Amino acid sequence: MSEREDILISVHGLYKSFKKDSRILPVLKGIDLRIRRGEMIGIVGVSGAGKSTLLHLLGAIDRPSSGDIRFDGIDIFKMSDTKIAEFRNKRIGFVFQLHHLLPEFTSIENTMMPALIMGRKRNEAIERAKQILTDVGLRERFHHKPGELSGGEQQRVAIARALVNNPDIVLADEPTGNLDSETGRSIQELMCRLNRDKKQTFIIVTHNETIASKMDNILRLVDGRIL
Repeated sequence: MSEREDILISVHGLYKSFKKDSRILPVLKGIDLRIRRGEMIGIVGVSGAGKSTLLHLLGAIDRPSSGDIRFDGIDIFKMSDTKIAEFRNKRIGFVFQLHHLLPEFTSIENTMMPALIMGRKRNEAIERAKQILTDVGLRERFHHKPGELSGGEQQRVAIARALVNNPDIVLADEPTGNLDSETGRSIQELMCRLNRDKKQTFIIVTHNETIASKMDNILRLVDGRIL
């Protein structure tokens, strides 16, 4: 694979500002970066540095004020909103600090949801969910609802849900921030294993320097710029 083919995401001249009352608040101030397939990247920085904003732009949850993000060479923000939503569901997985599991659904049902949205047949989605839940160590928890799971198990379901459509990249925003240190370490080890064994690309926003130290590359955001 050539170096160009190895680049999954390229970002050039990325700016993002928000309007508050009559003021314009700049958050990202010219970000340039390249993300390779199979890479594990940590984004660190103090609160307000723009970490989550950058992650939301990379995941096409929000649009930049200027600049472009190319995914396999395609400028994703030249797509319509409908096409961006389809792209996001198929090619990007998300894990957040709060797992956002639906309380009335089992682990399988929560995990399979993105696959159903993508149009997979129900039986196929169930089998894929079982496979991924087994991969993340939840074979004995298929039919448990979130209220019957520990915090770490709930986050494992959230990771399984992010992986169910076999996305090109998983974006994780403080995935261990709501967990105790021991559980957080187990989630960190799980993501490292998935990256190593399945060549899954991860970008992880974290305040935890121990987690960041395990990454292939660390991006430090300071005042909206990569240091």
